[in-house]
Amino acid sequence: MDNTTGLRENKKLRTRRLLAATALELFLERGFDAVSVADVAAAAEVSKPTLFRYFPSKEDLVLDRFADHQDEAARIVRDRPEGQGPVGALHAHFVEALGRRDPITGLCSHPEVLAFQRLLYSTASLESRIALYSAREVELLAAALESESAPPLTARLAALHLVAVRHELGRVNWRRLEAGQSADEAHPAAVADADTAFGMLADGLDRVLPIRTA
Repeated sequence: MDNTTGLRENKKLRTRRLLAATALELFLERGFDAVSVADVAAAAEVSKPTLFRYFPSKEDLVLDRFADHQDEAARIVRDRPEGQGPVGALHAHFVEALGRRDPITGLCSHPEVLAFQRLLYSTASLESRIALYSAREVELLAAALESESAPPLTARLAALHLVAVRHELGRVNWRRLEAGQSADEAHPAAVADADTAFGMLADGLDRVLPIRTA
């Protein structure tokens, strides 16, 4: 990559981040439905066509950050240690992430994170749109399982269950914080829920999914 190309890509990245940050600020201040794409473009001092070159929909201005996590489950499965199954790998990673108060687990009490999740879970069009991101997450995880010789149907059903568990645990944890608990107070119950949920899957999936060998 020459210097000119690098500068151009950096400028695009800065513009993308500016648009997303501007949009989120407006959505949190006024509400998602009260802010138009034109409002975001004007606040960011770009044209609507420019905005749409970066984000195909208004919802993507909020949900673009989820794109960075779409391959997370697949990556965890691919990188798991010898002797561990996919369920165990995702379970261990989720519990470890709870300890770090990773926002993806729902157990993060940072005001900006809580505000973002409140916006997400209270806006119907955002919840509908996130299904597209989840579908891609399922596809990537299923492909990782198939690469280890899991039959296609088995891989897809397993991926659907595992992705759904990760998302639902995050939602439940957010509800705890939204109800007034601190992240520290909610942590023991969040770990117990993760143990229960992944344990339910392990009872069936560990019989049909591959265990990592050397």
